[in-house]
Amino acid sequence: MTTRKNSGGTTQAKRPASQGAGSERREYLVKLAAELFARKGFQATTVRQIAQEAGILSGSLYHHFDSKEAIVDEVLSTFLDDVTARYRAAVEAGSDPRTVLNEMVRIGFATLEPHRAAITVMQNDWNYLRQFERFNYLVKAEEEVEQIWVTQIRAGQAAGQLRDDVDPKLTYRMIRDTIWVAVRWFRPDGRLDTNELADHFVTVLFDGLATGERVSQRA
Repeated sequence: MTTRKNSGGTTQAKRPASQGAGSERREYLVKLAAELFARKGFQATTVRQIAQEAGILSGSLYHHFDSKEAIVDEVLSTFLDDVTARYRAAVEAGSDPRTVLNEMVRIGFATLEPHRAAITVMQNDWNYLRQFERFNYLVKAEEEVEQIWVTQIRAGQAAGQLRDDVDPKLTYRMIRDTIWVAVRWFRPDGRLDTNELADHFVTVLFDGLATGERVSQRA
């Protein structure tokens, strides 16, 4: 069995492909539990409810996970590892700041479908989970992501690609919240897919809504 570092720096076991059906069963249980956490809330969801939803006894769930916290840990670390790795890759591509920001917006929206449950749990249970040492990586991952975005916004300002009268950190947080809150209303079978949603947001972000002379001023 090999190991890997997650976004919080903690070592996690990586199961070999030879485990086959057992690994698939584990992934199924994680996905099922994630949907329950998103729908009912992490605190309100019990191990018994997860087991009942899976059609197994509660004791059988402990063959795969030592606790409910271990399940949500996997749900959240998988999401954060994925999105952070993609942000890093966008920066390492070496494009200009505006191009990097464009790509990161698209990365964010692209997570709405595959990581819908994890994003919902992050929004609903962030303050509860961050109390526990096990979930210290949530704060560390958020700090890293914020630094990536703020650095690119500042670089864009320095390069003259972005207006310099806006606060980079506040701008990032407004972008972040717009993307993540979309998980509450976005529907994969709706009028727009995530690519089209990103297209629209990028247009508003970089081109704005107003036409003609700029009249807004920084307070």
